[in-house]
Amino acid sequence: MSTGAWIVVAAAVVALAVGLWRAATDGRFRGTHVVRRPADPLVEEGAPAPVTRPPGADLVAAVGEELGERATLLQFSSAFCAPCRATRRVLGEVTGLVEGVAHVEIDAEHHLEATRTLGILRTPTTIVLDASGAEVTRATGAPTREQVLTTLARV
Repeated sequence: MSTGAWIVVAAAVVALAVGLWRAATDGRFRGTHVVRRPADPLVEEGAPAPVTRPPGADLVAAVGEELGERATLLQFSSAFCAPCRATRRVLGEVTGLVEGVAHVEIDAEHHLEATRTLGILRTPTTIVLDASGAEVTRATGAPTREQVLTTLARV
């Protein structure tokens, strides 16, 4: 076999491995990570400490929406993202099925600071917030309805 043929075989094997990895991990809800927060403001001695809310709760309030009584599905999307449309449909179905769950969609391009703060690297990303707005878990890629329902059962 010539060197060129070996390169083609190696490229095909690498592409297959990456494709299988993406198929296995896309849309899966995983544990959350520490969310970067802005530095705490200085508080004078004897003054009450400022009330800090989770960044997800602040973002939901900033776009004029309310947190769900039980949980909030915070979806980061972009304009030309086909999996984002599928995710919107799935999350809409779930909010119709599960009482107390809200769905809030955020355009990642228009909320760059929140995207950076929450560590969003690709769209769609769905963050599950608890009733107080704290991040419970997240999924990158388009989750299935069953994956979302299973995750909400644990919240």
